[in-house]
Amino acid sequence: MTTKEEILILDPGNAFGLERRTNPFINDNMTLIDQYDLDKTDLSSIQALIIPEFVDQRFLAIHKGLIEQFLNDEKLIVFCGHLYIDWLPGASHFIPKTINHHSDYALTIIKDQGIFAGVDPDDMTYNKGVSGFFARGHHPIPTDAEVLVTLPNNEPVTYIDRNTTKGTILAHAGKDLIWYYKQNKTTDRISEQLLQWIHSEINALHQGSKNI
Repeated sequence: MTTKEEILILDPGNAFGLERRTNPFINDNMTLIDQYDLDKTDLSSIQALIIPEFVDQRFLAIHKGLIEQFLNDEKLIVFCGHLYIDWLPGASHFIPKTINHHSDYALTIIKDQGIFAGVDPDDMTYNKGVSGFFARGHHPIPTDAEVLVTLPNNEPVTYIDRNTTKGTILAHAGKDLIWYYKQNKTTDRISEQLLQWIHSEINALHQGSKNI
């Protein structure tokens, strides 16, 4: 089993991340570092890197070579947010959804991969009766990526890319998946199930057989 020291999560340092700095789920299961310490950190023992939505993408673009090398060392990156500059291998820039009705944000789970097992798509789409909190657009997928969640017209919100590099990328065009709990609905399952998937995918990478 991967240890918490082998799963790194970047702290963007903004007000929205204050709670997670002392949150037991985060602190018990992963190591939190300031985003600007990434290039100074020894990543040799790190197996997974979680990159949240408010990260400084311009900083990551400066260090895109580090990101690519990390993946080609057969490791895992989870990115949640709106990609707007090139730093994540194989990924395309975020495209906002054109909205005419709240149902235009309706989500469909194509494959759960364990991450979305038992999650009601309506619980993802709506929060206190308002739609759009989970995702408001998509990233066009790389060749042969595995789509997990879509908006209407099959726009891919969440996908897994095991082909662009020697590692694995989970890209989600929305709010941080690792932060979905305590909402008293089925989305509370996502953060724990994502963590379980991360452990499983790391194990598959070590064995040279990525989970498909």
